[in-house]
Amino acid sequence: MKFPNSRLLSQIRDGIAQVVFGPAMLAFVPAVTLAAFWFGGEMALLVTALVLPVLYGAFGSLTSPRAARDGGRDGLTGLLTTDGFERQAKDIYQRTADSGLKSAIMIVEIDDFDALIGSHGQEAGDRVLQACGERIGAMLRHRDIVARVGRDRFALCLTPIKQFDLELCIQLAGRVQTALEAPIAVQGGSLFVSCSIGICQRHRAPKGTVAGWIDCANAALEDAKSVGPSSIRAFSSKTHVHVTKGDNLLEEAATALDHGMIQAWFQPQISTDTGRVSGFEALARWCHPVKGMIPPSAFLPALEQAGLLPKLSQIMVQQALTAIKSWDAAGLKVPSVGVNFATDELRDPGLINRIKWELDRFGLTPDRLTIEVLETVMTDQPEDMVARNIAALGELGCHIDLDDFGTGHASIASVRRFQVSRIKIDRSFVAKADHDPDQQKLIAAILTMAERLDLKTLAEGVETAGEHALLAQLGCDHVQGFGIGRPMPFDQTLDWVVNHEAKLQDAPMIGRSRT
Repeated sequence: MKFPNSRLLSQIRDGIAQVVFGPAMLAFVPAVTLAAFWFGGEMALLVTALVLPVLYGAFGSLTSPRAARDGGRDGLTGLLTTDGFERQAKDIYQRTADSGLKSAIMIVEIDDFDALIGSHGQEAGDRVLQACGERIGAMLRHRDIVARVGRDRFALCLTPIKQFDLELCIQLAGRVQTALEAPIAVQGGSLFVSCSIGICQRHRAPKGTVAGWIDCANAALEDAKSVGPSSIRAFSSKTHVHVTKGDNLLEEAATALDHGMIQAWFQPQISTDTGRVSGFEALARWCHPVKGMIPPSAFLPALEQAGLLPKLSQIMVQQALTAIKSWDAAGLKVPSVGVNFATDELRDPGLINRIKWELDRFGLTPDRLTIEVLETVMTDQPEDMVARNIAALGELGCHIDLDDFGTGHASIASVRRFQVSRIKIDRSFVAKADHDPDQQKLIAAILTMAERLDLKTLAEGVETAGEHALLAQLGCDHVQGFGIGRPMPFDQTLDWVVNHEAKLQDAPMIGRSRT
């Protein structure tokens, strides 16, 4: 005779205890005592009053195996804490070892949470976290595990089942995103947030411990964040670079730069008036031969620490100018390419002569190169060499873009002083703008100011057709973002431009009407 295993018996016991001795049954205690007195008199009432507390004391620990292992609850959301999540995930990790059952861990992070706090305050941030926790919990099954594992992060560990492939994981993650991106009522208004999600299926995690499984999900989240807001990524062997300890990233990044493995990828920018390509932005990308794509958030700090950002800038300029010559040779009209310059590069006394030499070498005029400078660099009193180089680049004829406008402290005086030709509106103002009247007012105010100062404008982080249409109607000159085109290697830009131009032949203009 084959008896059920101990784990099955334990699950049956837990289920019965949940019903018989759970908190919900406390509501029936008065009725039980009254019935005892009605049918058995005072002696029965006395026995009931003595026996019930003993039973609850003896079996109360069975009522919620989850509660016994919680390790505490988060005070704001009421969800499990990190310790409790790890304990319960460990149980699922062990149950799925050889049983054929499947599970997955998802790590969810609210995008740009710091910017939300800065704009709306801590109280609004707390309300967003509460709403997100409630929505995640409401859409999961009873035995799925949900926890708050960071300031703006939630973790999910799904109850093991037999059929749970990657497609189902992605679908569930998409439903989580949809739930969290619905408007959240805060202080008489509505806030819109997005979230990025990293997934690791149990069978894809390296063999070892539950901590490794969680690390892999966190690694997938970092990959998702490197792509952009509202992204979903699943763990694969290529993601392992983020969870392998002891890698000398600084040394590897320096070697990659020397050997040409860090390349310029190009993200298109288009005019809202004509729909045509108005430029590209050159962005550094590192495709590791073994570890796959390594996000800029990982290797740029390493290059900065090694003092190699000026060298990276030189490479980006050379590849940007090479791309312009190739587009010209192919008969494609790309007016200019933007290259990012950080403070370290702008401190270089030889910067202007080097830019002149590069432009002469490629036979290009200065207006084909756009210098992108962070707003935080362009304060009222920047370093003398930084100020001289920015001014000299403008006088040379290069376009000067003020990047991430609205996040720093640049004054109107500094904008005029450095001959800024265009401001790039930060993505935090653009996200969900087509649904948020307050965001629309902020964008309209920036555009009005730019028009009065005779500055062109470009909105970053445009993800949807609704955002694109709104920005065009408000008067923004150019747009850039995943909704337009993702960063791509140079050889893909040729087909992209040709295909984009072909789509414009019969497409209606969505920009401002001209009289």
